[in-house]
Amino acid sequence: MRGIYTSVNDIRKRVFEEVARLSYNFKEGDLSEMEQIPYRIIPGEVSTYRESVFLERAIVKERMRLAMGLNLRSASEHAPVSQGAEECVKPEKYYQPPLINIIKFACHSCPDNVVTVTNACQGCLAHPCREVCPKGAISSVNGKSVIDPEKCIKCGRCMEACPYGAIVHLERPCAKACGMKAIGTDQYGRADIDQSKCVSCGMCLVNCPFGAIADKAQIFQTIQALRSDVPVYAAIAPSVAGQFGPNLTTEQLRAAFQKLGFADIVEVAVGADLCAMEEAEDFVREVPDRIPFMGTSCCPAWSVMAKKLFPQFEDRISMALTPMVLAGRLLKREHPGCKVAFVGPCAAKKLEASRRSIRSDIDFVLTYEEVKGMFEAKDVHFEETADSETMKSASGDGVGFAITGGVAQAVVNCIKQKYPDREVLVEHAEGLDNCRKMLQLAKAGKYNGYLLEGMACPGGCVGGAGTVQDIRKATAAVTKQAKSNPRKHAYEDEYLHMLSEIEEGLFEAPEEA
Repeated sequence: MRGIYTSVNDIRKRVFEEVARLSYNFKEGDLSEMEQIPYRIIPGEVSTYRESVFLERAIVKERMRLAMGLNLRSASEHAPVSQGAEECVKPEKYYQPPLINIIKFACHSCPDNVVTVTNACQGCLAHPCREVCPKGAISSVNGKSVIDPEKCIKCGRCMEACPYGAIVHLERPCAKACGMKAIGTDQYGRADIDQSKCVSCGMCLVNCPFGAIADKAQIFQTIQALRSDVPVYAAIAPSVAGQFGPNLTTEQLRAAFQKLGFADIVEVAVGADLCAMEEAEDFVREVPDRIPFMGTSCCPAWSVMAKKLFPQFEDRISMALTPMVLAGRLLKREHPGCKVAFVGPCAAKKLEASRRSIRSDIDFVLTYEEVKGMFEAKDVHFEETADSETMKSASGDGVGFAITGGVAQAVVNCIKQKYPDREVLVEHAEGLDNCRKMLQLAKAGKYNGYLLEGMACPGGCVGGAGTVQDIRKATAAVTKQAKSNPRKHAYEDEYLHMLSEIEEGLFEAPEEA
């Protein structure tokens, strides 16, 4: 469903917009407006999306609570939607686990890992499906093939044999999208997340066609900070190109974010350049003398997955802090006492920012989708936004961090500049399934001497759970932006001279939450 604007996207957008408007209009101690929002999003007496208008509003209420950083409630709890909402007023509030949530009464209880015969079955005379089944699981009922699920071993031979393609293997979309195999089934047949396996990549969220999965947000808290006397800076991820549509160019970003209340913006691609330089030094120093290969550090879902599934590889993931954290530390050095909101494509960045060792660097994390709701709430018209100084401090390689292969290429370019005779072997994978396979091959010794780049999302950061734009269009926009940068490589970054000032203790391994 990526790249297709659906009713699920529309409801998410409207919830984010209403929560943002609530926060911008918030008066001390008064959150009563929360009770009216579900009726604005789902008006009238007749349902639009589901069997009941009451169910639709109940789901919107839980989405509102998550968008405000609050916990879900079950269908058995009776309480106003605003119960406990006073917690949102605290600008320092962090996410209370879990970050990724399933609204149980919105879940469709989709069949999972089931081979079934569809109504395309023609009841043919040959019945090859029955003949090839090694377990005798297929019989004929009223002339149509029927599969006994108790006998079926899901080998797929019947699907291959059916001349009409009438037999299909059904998988729960969220479970199929989860590279960590973290989604199972509860006692009622609904999807259930094993939080001990989840790395908060958000791929289940964007692949659920019923909109039953949502992550927590800090929209309310960020806006309260924007309304305070403390300056708040937006650290914009490299994947921003094209995310808000053709009417908001990179030249207009600064003015657009200032209309939301931000003091200014900085491009996280600057942090990407610093990260690339440090990872280049890490690789040259460590591989192969101390470790057989090195994995990149910038994608938190990938690095947490590697440490969860391959704990023996913990020292083989780069120790460099991510571009987000580096950009946050640079901002706080330049503007003491400020707050920093990272704006990007990623749900897992929310989890990364909640780590105790990083909370002082990044105060808030917002996705592009959430910020789009803020733009709607403030009635910001991009076509009326003036151009300002464009973001050109970073290099094209730093911008390229947003797409698959870009991180590794930036590191390689840094190595080649300083160590021209050093050969660098590279392998990269996108999607946690493929990342896991890459590490399995590394475990077998297939990637000794390699730099391994892992990206949890399809296409890289441009395919993150919080993106707005189609992945292909976003990739093209980022590529164009990278090529137009006057600085091509990380070692040309104008902030590079500051690295020596902040290098002391800066690149220690992030502490897990």
